[in-house]
Amino acid sequence: MADSSISSPSLSASDESSELDAGCYSSSTTTAPPSLPDTADFSRSASDASSFSDHSGPFGAAAVSKLIAGRGSPAGAGASLRRLSMKPRADVLDRRSATAADVDELELVKERFSKLLLGEDMSGGGKGVCAAVAISNAITNLYATVFGSCCHRLEPLPEGKKAMWRREMDCLLSVCDHIVEFYPSSQALPDGTRVEVMATRPRSDIYINLPALEKLDAMLIEIMDGFEKAEFWYADDGGARSFGSTATTTTSSSASPSPASSFRRSSAALHRKNEDKWWVPVPCVPDGGLSAAARKELRRRRDCASQIHKAAVAINSDVLGDMEVPESFMALLPKSGKASVGDAVYRAMMGGGGGKFSPDHLLDCVDVSSEHEALALADRVEAAMYVWRRKASASLAHGGRWVQWSKVKELAADDGGDGGKNMTLASRAESLLLCIKHRFPGLSQTTLDTSKIQFNKDVGQAILESYSRVLESLAFSIVSWIDDVLFADKSVRKQ
Repeated sequence: MADSSISSPSLSASDESSELDAGCYSSSTTTAPPSLPDTADFSRSASDASSFSDHSGPFGAAAVSKLIAGRGSPAGAGASLRRLSMKPRADVLDRRSATAADVDELELVKERFSKLLLGEDMSGGGKGVCAAVAISNAITNLYATVFGSCCHRLEPLPEGKKAMWRREMDCLLSVCDHIVEFYPSSQALPDGTRVEVMATRPRSDIYINLPALEKLDAMLIEIMDGFEKAEFWYADDGGARSFGSTATTTTSSSASPSPASSFRRSSAALHRKNEDKWWVPVPCVPDGGLSAAARKELRRRRDCASQIHKAAVAINSDVLGDMEVPESFMALLPKSGKASVGDAVYRAMMGGGGGKFSPDHLLDCVDVSSEHEALALADRVEAAMYVWRRKASASLAHGGRWVQWSKVKELAADDGGDGGKNMTLASRAESLLLCIKHRFPGLSQTTLDTSKIQFNKDVGQAILESYSRVLESLAFSIVSWIDDVLFADKSVRKQ
């Protein structure tokens, strides 16, 4: 009877398990199949692991051959499992029932994790980038993958993309849980004696900045989710927009009496505003413009995104400021700061006009008509700043030892003076550089910032810098997209 029940292919997995629990193998069976002992020792020595010629015991060659031979049919597989007294594991059955989407996402995580370990060197030859650069690139690429689907539109992030962003960011940020610093502490022994020990705690920069960045991240996602029901919509013509055309397909989230006419008016206005960004979709509003409540809500969300942008910029600037300046950047600095910034800017920084130095007034006098020119000016000012800092530090060096810039400022403050001409010029260059970044919030990274990210070895700083940088980019984009909608609304209401 036991043999007939074993060979029956109609039994389900639960029936098989119940028969096993009930003891379907009777002790009176003459030819009992081999079974595992009650306590099996699966450990083996190094010599056993290195030799696979001798297979004996419950996992011997005969048992394994029977198991492999029975894999051709479900009945044979179930019979082989019974002979080995093994039940199908629940997690294996769950894994087999996983959807194709789960499998694809798992493969994506495996791919990203492999690239992170290999340092983006797919040959495995150890010529990849360091872990800090690899994890920085991973966060940047994840941001491009998830938020690149927004396509310059104020709309909620798809649930799949949102889940991917949270899941993979949790995985990448989990590294920070193991970045600690040591501090002296005391510990009480069982006999009451207290001894001094070195305890661990999260590193101070990660402990302060990472929770703030996660809060900013959640706020930006919440802002985007709030645009599920809006009075405006976007219109494009399959990527090839025709401004002023009458045949335009639009998808409106609110009723509009004449979407085509609204599209023509708003697109013509935005075309004059964004002539160099032809790929940006055109926001459309109703003929009468947005309602007062919708306009107020848009301005509120814009102010919130602007504050988030400022906070992300501040964190990113602090992290970049704490990174070490690469030697390759210092080696390429000019010998004179005046030669770097030019005569006109140098005279203005020296106070040639007889008035007090004002970085805003200097920028008004300098011809900076594009972001490209602003970035070039920022590179020159930053290079001159480090030239003057190096000269000021060299004047205070003792015994040929280099003095850090923070120590230079402390020594100058203790002396009660301004630290000389180089100290003054370096401080004014720093103020001018900060003013340039405030006036051009979407400015690309300077040469020094790019060099710091490229040669950085600190994993914690790499995570904070890349995380704050992508949040800064997302916040700036949201502000820009809201400005486009408000501009279209203003243009329609003026008609």
